Amino acid sequence: MKATFGAGCFWGVEEAFRNVEGVISTSVGYMGGHFPNPSYLDVLSRITGHAEVVQLDYDPDRVSYEQLLEVFWSIHDPTQLNRQGSDRGEQYRSVIFYYDNEQEMAARLSKQNLQRSGRFDKAIVTQIQPATEYYLADESHQQYLAKKRQRESLLREV
Repeated sequence: MKATFGAGCFWGVEEAFRNVEGVISTSVGYMGGHFPNPSYLDVLSRITGHAEVVQLDYDPDRVSYEQLLEVFWSIHDPTQLNRQGSDRGEQYRSVIFYYDNEQEMAARLSKQNLQRSGRFDKAIVTQIQPATEYYLADESHQQYLAKKRQRESLLREV
C-alpha cells in the first residue's frame, strides 16, 4: 500500500520512515501543486504549489497506517504553517495525502485526537488532501541522508 506525507524538508522525513519496520520502500518527490513535472529548483522557487513529500510503500500486515501517522506526527511540528524549523515556504507545509476513504478517515481522526490531547498549545495546521500526481525528485535527493553518512564514513577511512 502507498502513503504520502509532507513534513518539512523531505530528506529527514524520508530517513524517519525508511527505518520503520514494515515500510518496504521510500522515495522523495513533490505533490499537491499545479505545475507539471517540477524540478527541485521549481519547487524551491515557490511557483509550483507543490509540497516536498515522502511516498512510501508499506506492508499493512507489518505496519498499520495509524502507526505511520504516529511517526508522521512525531517527526515535525504540525502547528507551524508553511515551515519547519528554518525551512520556510509552502513546499515545507505539513500535509497528509490520502489514497482512499480509510486513509482519509484515519488521518482526520488522528489529527483530531492529537489536537484534543493537549500535546500542542497551538492549532494543528496539517492539511489532509486527496493524493494527486506524484513527481519523483531527482536521484541526488533519494535517500540523501543515508548517502551523506556513507560518504562521510568513507572519508573517515581515508
